[in-house]
Amino acid sequence: MRKTTALLAAGIASVLTWGAEWPTDGGNSKRTNWQRDEQILNTSNVKNLKILWKAQLDTVPHEMHALFPPLIVDSVATKDGNKQIAIEAGIDDRVYALDVATGKVLWEKHFEYPPPAKAGRPGDPLCPTGQTATPVIGPEGQGPRIAYALAGDGKIHSLNVANGEDVAPPFQFGYPNGKSYSLNLWNGILFTTTSQGCAGNPNQIWAVKLNDPEHKVMVANPKSGGLWGREGAAVDSTGTAWAPTGDGRYDPANHVYGDGLIGARVTGDELKIEDYYIPSNWIWMQKRDLDMQVTPSIFDFHGRELMVTGSKECRVFLLDTKSAGGENHQTPLYRTQLFCNDEADFQSAGIWGSMANWKDDSGTQWALTPFWGPANPDFHPPLSYGPVVHGAIVAMKVEEKDGKPVLTPAWMSRDMDQAEPPVVANGVVFAYGNGENTRQAYADRGLADLSPLRIKASTHAILYALDAQTGKELYSSGDLIKSFNHFSGLSVANGRVYIGTFDSVLYCFGLEGK
Repeated sequence: MRKTTALLAAGIASVLTWGAEWPTDGGNSKRTNWQRDEQILNTSNVKNLKILWKAQLDTVPHEMHALFPPLIVDSVATKDGNKQIAIEAGIDDRVYALDVATGKVLWEKHFEYPPPAKAGRPGDPLCPTGQTATPVIGPEGQGPRIAYALAGDGKIHSLNVANGEDVAPPFQFGYPNGKSYSLNLWNGILFTTTSQGCAGNPNQIWAVKLNDPEHKVMVANPKSGGLWGREGAAVDSTGTAWAPTGDGRYDPANHVYGDGLIGARVTGDELKIEDYYIPSNWIWMQKRDLDMQVTPSIFDFHGRELMVTGSKECRVFLLDTKSAGGENHQTPLYRTQLFCNDEADFQSAGIWGSMANWKDDSGTQWALTPFWGPANPDFHPPLSYGPVVHGAIVAMKVEEKDGKPVLTPAWMSRDMDQAEPPVVANGVVFAYGNGENTRQAYADRGLADLSPLRIKASTHAILYALDAQTGKELYSSGDLIKSFNHFSGLSVANGRVYIGTFDSVLYCFGLEGK
């Protein structure tokens, strides 16, 4: 049973300004999290955001997962005319298409298959069963727009966005219940990453050429902990897929690249690790479980292609995609001070998920990171908005000093309950506190990372809109969102901001009558 509650001003369904899309997690293959084409929402009117509709979907949560960030496709020719469609994936192997004008579900697809032989243990939030990767939308071409979705049995489904019908037979891409992360698509090559060794699945980058009739699966394995950047791999202009590697050793002689960032490129019919970066203090990071697990965000700067990434240690690294760590693979272009986590907490502090970047009208390049937990007492950006206890967004300017690129903190946002990766659109930073309880260990019982305990102690998410230049709060959803979310994210397009929650409700925020 699906139910949609619409709070629509008269005529909103017929007055639509289309043009922007959000076809993949992070907005594009470089994972910029920058909606370049937003023309409706701005710093003057976001204070008037309201819930335009909310859709209660059928998805049954698995552990702490429920809904993933929706993908927005513009001007889809359906049997009822052209529509702007949101493709929403659920952890229980469901994919929905919703009309963004009304929140009505246009079609629903449920991938059914025999229960796999292997699965994570019940109660473990690290290894949920089902569809764990955000799908990706293929580019416009001669035929229909296609949504590529990775089901929990490891098969890729190619769905017509207009009606949900299969446009090609499914093919095997990963292991069943293997915990894949967001799909990325670059020049006909599909990428994903895997982590936590769920159901015996190896931790690695995966790739497949969509036009290969055999669909040979190519992999690059850093022999590390999980590659669990929230948005999977970011792909640069050369087709190199960059993904963080979890806790593990660094032993280059034996091709072991733990606690770092690897770049792998398809050459012929193989996916090869071409470059990597390993922090100089990787041994300490490994001992304290402060692994690199942040999907990088890639951008151009003064004729170079750079990227930013981070770790639970709570530093941001600025790297060159042409030589990520210099000659010794351990020298970044720039490394920030600690923004948070001076206590080296592995569970509820540090940088988690992914990052963002954008360029303003003056040509200034910006990079943004979320973080969890209290701000470092020695971190004092030029602009801040009260004590930060639970998390915040930090914005940095990418500048050149003495001929070298650096990251200069510009502002830190207000306190947010576990701040999540932001999205930038038309001078506005959209961010949220997820409201999730992230404790994995307790003084009276030791390590006890159990979904029931964390779900019971979680609260609700809060959406914020901030001035991208100053970090000043322009909007807060307060108590409007009723549940938390876990490892999800935001999508923004054409005057609408989308967020899904653990109770399988997809919220659409926007301006009445726009």
